[in-house]
Amino acid sequence: MRVVSLLPSATETLCAIGGESMLVGRSHECDYPTSLSHLPILTGQRTHATTSAEIDRQVKASLSDEASSEQSLYTLDTDLMKRLKPDVILTQDLCDVCSIDLNTVRSIARDLDPVPTIVSLNPMRMEDIYDDLLKVGQAVNLETQAQKAMVDLRARYWDANDFVNPYVANPEVAFLEWMDPLFIGGHWTPQLIEAAGGRHSLNQAGMKSKQVTPEDLVASMPDKLVICPCGYDLDAIRRELDTLTHAKWWPMIPAVQEHQVVLVDGNQMFNRPGPRLVDAFCWLVSWINDRDEVMPEGFPVESLT
Repeated sequence: MRVVSLLPSATETLCAIGGESMLVGRSHECDYPTSLSHLPILTGQRTHATTSAEIDRQVKASLSDEASSEQSLYTLDTDLMKRLKPDVILTQDLCDVCSIDLNTVRSIARDLDPVPTIVSLNPMRMEDIYDDLLKVGQAVNLETQAQKAMVDLRARYWDANDFVNPYVANPEVAFLEWMDPLFIGGHWTPQLIEAAGGRHSLNQAGMKSKQVTPEDLVASMPDKLVICPCGYDLDAIRRELDTLTHAKWWPMIPAVQEHQVVLVDGNQMFNRPGPRLVDAFCWLVSWINDRDEVMPEGFPVESLT
């Protein structure tokens, strides 16, 4: 079995069920586990902006250019794909901004010999993450291993859930998935926050991430604020933090006044709908409920003081 993964969360899912040795190619963003660094890279970015505002402008311009023959934000190396001869291609159709689009993958796959199986993972909630383990396992003939991985992952989730205090007021949590303009996390993120004992009034579980105004953010009166931009590590967040902290509305946020603002590596946590979302959930439970024993070791978070 030869597998190409064009999606970081799919790569992590395959490895979680014991299929790492099957991988013969990856996307430019598939960087976990680090033991995959030797594998050939099939994708690349068309946009090369360096700030949140510039990235947002380029992405919106690209996606709105109906006349362009290169609407995808990413490139895909067709010749390399042909040489790798994959039996299975793991990809997605959830977000054209996050990864190569499904139509491009299908177009290239049709010309391969033999034509590979395309497995598209499009989770919206935590339950879908568990299902994706089984879906990938079935595609690569690792059903038994996938079942065990799913059971173990669910057990970790519910073990952490036992530490949520149902007898205290739920703090309002705002989750920033982009800094300029402001985007509030969606999909599985509100579900995780609510399950961990918080409220997430600016968006609902199963809904896409959405843009909000500073006025919306201030009006929600968040007791806690998570800054976790999609694709940003902690260094990248720090470089652009002035976008938020120098804004006139920033001191009006209760979470800022009470020093309840944290930075989380969005490139590794929360934004990738794979097995490590359970790590993200465990951290949320730890942070919201003040239970250090639930904190995952080495979780990429730091407080803004």
